[in-house]
Amino acid sequence: MTTESKKTDKRSSLHPLAKLFPYILKYKIQVAFALYFLLLAAVTTLTLPMAVRRVIDNGFSDSDPALVNNYFSVLIMIAAVLALASSCRYYFVIWIGERIVADLRNDVFANVTRLSPEFFDKSHSGEIVSRLTADTTQIKSAVGATASMALRNSILGIGALIMMVYTSPRLSLIVIAAIPLIVLPIVGFGRKVRKRSREAQDTLADATAYASESISAVRTMQAFTNGSLVRNRFSGAVDFAFDAARLAIRTRAILTGFAIFLIFSSIVAVLWIGANDVLAGITTGGTLGQFLLYAMIAGSAMGALSEVWGELSQAAGSTERLIELLGTKSAITTPTNPVELTRPAKGQITFKDVSFNYPTRPEQPTLEGLSMVIKPGETLAIVGPSGAGKSTLFALLLRFYDPAKGEVKLDNIDIKNLTEDDFRSQIALVPQDTMIFASSAADNISYGRPNATRDTVIAAAKAANAHDFIEKMPDGYETILGERGVTLSGGQRQRLAIARAILKDAPVLLLDEATSALDAESEKLVQDALDHLMKGRTTLIIAHRLATVLKADRILVMDEGKIIEEGTHKALTKKKGVYARLAKLQFGEG
Repeated sequence: MTTESKKTDKRSSLHPLAKLFPYILKYKIQVAFALYFLLLAAVTTLTLPMAVRRVIDNGFSDSDPALVNNYFSVLIMIAAVLALASSCRYYFVIWIGERIVADLRNDVFANVTRLSPEFFDKSHSGEIVSRLTADTTQIKSAVGATASMALRNSILGIGALIMMVYTSPRLSLIVIAAIPLIVLPIVGFGRKVRKRSREAQDTLADATAYASESISAVRTMQAFTNGSLVRNRFSGAVDFAFDAARLAIRTRAILTGFAIFLIFSSIVAVLWIGANDVLAGITTGGTLGQFLLYAMIAGSAMGALSEVWGELSQAAGSTERLIELLGTKSAITTPTNPVELTRPAKGQITFKDVSFNYPTRPEQPTLEGLSMVIKPGETLAIVGPSGAGKSTLFALLLRFYDPAKGEVKLDNIDIKNLTEDDFRSQIALVPQDTMIFASSAADNISYGRPNATRDTVIAAAKAANAHDFIEKMPDGYETILGERGVTLSGGQRQRLAIARAILKDAPVLLLDEATSALDAESEKLVQDALDHLMKGRTTLIIAHRLATVLKADRILVMDEGKIIEEGTHKALTKKKGVYARLAKLQFGEG
């Protein structure tokens, strides 16, 4: 997310993959089976050259058809064992890869949902989604098939080298001498592959974030005829990601070609020298055949490792990005020994000498030394010009942020000493920008109380004047509303939000311009519902509508993060101060 994190470059190319070990160790039995069948397949493969040598040296020289038939029968049995071992290895290895990625996705997403809004102020949701999808797919391939291939080829390569030395120490020196020339470039190129792979993934994540934002605002984009601009910007980001990926691919291609050339050149040299040894009677044709088969196995294993290393390096870059997200800590910390809040809460709210500035604007204070007490059951209206700090009060009360100074209390308990779920369960919010999810109308209303019965959902909808328009939709309460409720009017979305708050039935109610998007007729009906909802509840209202402000027990006027006036509508109007000016501008009074 931050520039610094994107530039991180560990010395060891595969170092970030070590972070996956705790996930792997949770499935010790499956890992043991995978290793067992992997070893069995490797050992079985390594027995084939020995059987071939015996066929050549014994079967052909003795001209005994029965002996040849027995050897080939053994080869068929070896092939059957190899097939079974490979099949079981594939199953367990892929299972482990899928399971680990599922666990990693769950853990990362769970951590993301616990992060405070401060994190999302600085991050793009599209980039987070990219890490949860594209990066985990890359890791799944690495932990599953790629890691298995790496281990299998390592075993085959080492085993084949040992058997080569056992078969012919003299010929082995030629192949072994080429190994450092192969391994050192693999390590060096692997670091470049990982670095470039990370660049490609970061750029693609940025493009995904931009695409997600553009798609969610497609109506605005089309209304302002900005389609060409959006397409060109996305295309540029995708092409940049392609260029970064192309560099990684080119590096891997060069590495693979270099490794294969060295490996098979050494094998050709061995074949030439070995052929002369057979002609000179120094060795047998079967021994040379056995050695060549082991050399081919070792060469293929080394060549495969050069490709596998590149894939593991790519996965290391993806793992690094995910581990960063998994390791991100919320700015809001849960107390080790939280205080237990009485349920339902009485609803007394206290702000004591609270100062605050948003992390993205540290030089600009939003609240300065603000203090106030809201009594249980009191209705408090908060008014003031834009940027006065009204919505910030709600954000602090919900503990989306912690104040830089001072305390925010619920029932005389500092909310820092309560768990977030504990005190937030006592608060219902009707925001100005209503969030409607791409699910049914019933699901949206019951979002704050998922176990609510259909009858209680319908009752809440009726109280919010939402029942009639829901019933007119194609599937009634089961109608899917579309992402962010694009199929609904602004007034309909707010009525659903009010129904959601009514259903939650919390002792503290926060209304942020709750009636701002309603027409005059709907406002009257919804205001009646709100009047009923506010009875017996502590209610904080941010509103410019006269009907809501008039009925408040008390009105606070804020400007530049401070309370500058306090009183009833009538009393404040007589003061001829800021509230009187706002009343004249917004309500036509003066």
